[in-house]
Amino acid sequence: MNSSKCNNGSNSYYYFNEDESLEKNTVSKEEENLLVLAYSLLKIFLFLIAFINLIKIANVTQLRMSRLQEIKNSYIYEKDKFIKLTDRLDGLLSYQGEQRFMKDQDQMISRDVMRVIWR
Repeated sequence: MNSSKCNNGSNSYYYFNEDESLEKNTVSKEEENLLVLAYSLLKIFLFLIAFINLIKIANVTQLRMSRLQEIKNSYIYEKDKFIKLTDRLDGLLSYQGEQRFMKDQDQMISRDVMRVIWR
């Protein structure tokens, strides 16, 4: 057995057996295989979790994009409708707008419908 002296930066000296320290640090083949297997399984499970989360994120993103597209289409439709109604109101409030409004109403109501005029 080899004994050697170590100086740890102080005046105290330690004696240790090099053979014993090597035996303690070595891991048997079975333990090493077990550690490699556990590490590999951990990597596989983490990869599967990451892959599943990536699929979920893609699905949620696609759903949000379709909802945003529906909202955009609805907004454009309502905006166009608002512009048309605003133009009609402006036409009603303009010079001789009431006559044009009544003319439009005559065209919208068929001839055989009873009309009631409130005054």
